[in-house]
Amino acid sequence: MSAPLTHVTTTQTLPAEADAVVIGGGIVGVCAAYYLARRGVKVTLVEKGRIGAEQSSRNWGWCRQQNRDARELPMATHSLALWDRFAAEIGTDPGFRRCGLLYLSNDEAELAGWARWGEFARGEGVNTRMLSAAEAAALGSATGKSWKGGVHAPDDGTADPSRAAPVIAQGIERFGGSVHQFCAARGLELAGGAVCGVVTEAGVIRTKQVVMAGGAWASSFCRQLGVRFLQAAVRASILSVTASEGLPDALHTAAVSVTRRGNGGYTLAISGKARVDPTLQALRFASYFVPMFAKRHKVLAPGGLQAMRAGHETLRRWRLDAPTPMERTRILDPKPDRRQIDQTLSRARDLLPALRDSSVEATWAGYIDSTPDGVPVIGETPVPGLVLAAGFSGHGFGIGPGAGELVADLVTGEATRFDPAPYALSRFSQSARGKVADF
Repeated sequence: MSAPLTHVTTTQTLPAEADAVVIGGGIVGVCAAYYLARRGVKVTLVEKGRIGAEQSSRNWGWCRQQNRDARELPMATHSLALWDRFAAEIGTDPGFRRCGLLYLSNDEAELAGWARWGEFARGEGVNTRMLSAAEAAALGSATGKSWKGGVHAPDDGTADPSRAAPVIAQGIERFGGSVHQFCAARGLELAGGAVCGVVTEAGVIRTKQVVMAGGAWASSFCRQLGVRFLQAAVRASILSVTASEGLPDALHTAAVSVTRRGNGGYTLAISGKARVDPTLQALRFASYFVPMFAKRHKVLAPGGLQAMRAGHETLRRWRLDAPTPMERTRILDPKPDRRQIDQTLSRARDLLPALRDSSVEATWAGYIDSTPDGVPVIGETPVPGLVLAAGFSGHGFGIGPGAGELVADLVTGEATRFDPAPYALSRFSQSARGKVADF
C-alpha cells in the first residue's frame, strides 16, 4: 500500500514559456521551485505523478544535524531555520517541530563514533550532547532498559512526510509559480548544445533553465542527454502504527527507530536495512558502489525484479514523441518486504512495550537513491542550462529546504550561502571510486 499522502489540486494548463522549469515534485524539487518563485522567477514545476508521492512521503521525517556528513552539515543547520519559516510564509503548516532527536546505544564503538562527531559538530555551533548511562536511561525511560549512553540533539526535529511537499507546492503557487501533476517531462530540447525547452507529455515549455530533481529517475533522464550520473537505489520497507502514550517523539537505536507522526501514530523503521533490486544501471555502476554496499553488508540483502519492471534505472534511450518509462510508472510504489516489516514491528515492540497494544496502520516501501559517497549532487551539468539536484542518499527530506535554496542561487546566479563544490557532479571521476561518507 502507498504511504499516507496529502493530495493537492494543481493546474492542467501548461505555460508556453518559463524562466525556469523544475522537473520532479519531491521535497527537493518543490523547495527549489518555491525559492525561485519567492525571488520573482517565473517558474514551472512538472511532476509525472503526484507531488511528494515517492520517497518524500516514504521517509522517517527527520530534519537533523546529528551525525550528518561534514559536507552536508552547514546545509542541514540552515535547513532547520528554513523549516521554521514555512508555516508563516505559506500560511499552512508542513508539520515541522523541533522536538529533539534521541539516540541510545549499548555499543561502545558506536558511542565513541558519536562522541567524535559531537566534538567536531560543537565546533560548528551544533547543539549536541552526549548522554551518560543514567541520562540515557532517564530520557529513554519508555524502553524500560538500561543503556551505556546516547546522544540528545535538542534543536533537531521532524516534519510530516505526508504533508511537507504538498504544502510547499501550495507555496509555489502562492508566490506566482505554477505546478503541474501527472505531467511527465520526457526530455529537453537543445539549441547550440544548451537548453531551450522541456518536452512534456502535454507539450513543450520554452525555457533556458531546467532543474532535474527527479530522485531515483534522475540518472536515466540524464543519460538521454549524454550526462553520466552515478546513482543506485535500494528498496527500504517501513510501517506505521496507531498512537501510544509516553513515547519519545524521535528515537534511534541500532535495532529500530521510532518517529511520532502528525496523527499521533508512529513510523517504525530499521536504519539502513533494505533490499538491493538488481537493474542494468546498478550493474553498470556497481564498481563505484561496492565500498558503500560492503560497509552496509549487514543491513542490505538481495532483492527481486521490482526495480527492473518499474523502469527508473533503465539504460535504454526513449523517444520524446512517445510515452516514456515515467508515464508507465507514474509513482514508484514497490511492494514492502514482509520479512523486514515483521522484524521491524517485533523489534519496536521489544524496545517500547507501549507499542504492544498498537495496531499496524499501513506498510509501504520506497526506493532510496544514492551516490557512491552518500552526498547529493547539486550543481551544473555539462549541458548548459541544466542543474542537477539528486542522489540525496536518504538524507534529502531534512535538507530539502537548504538544497532548494542552493539550487535557486545557482539558477539565478546569486551568491551561494554554501560552497557548492562538495556537491559537484564532476567529483565522480575515476578517482572517486572507493570513497564513502566520513560520517
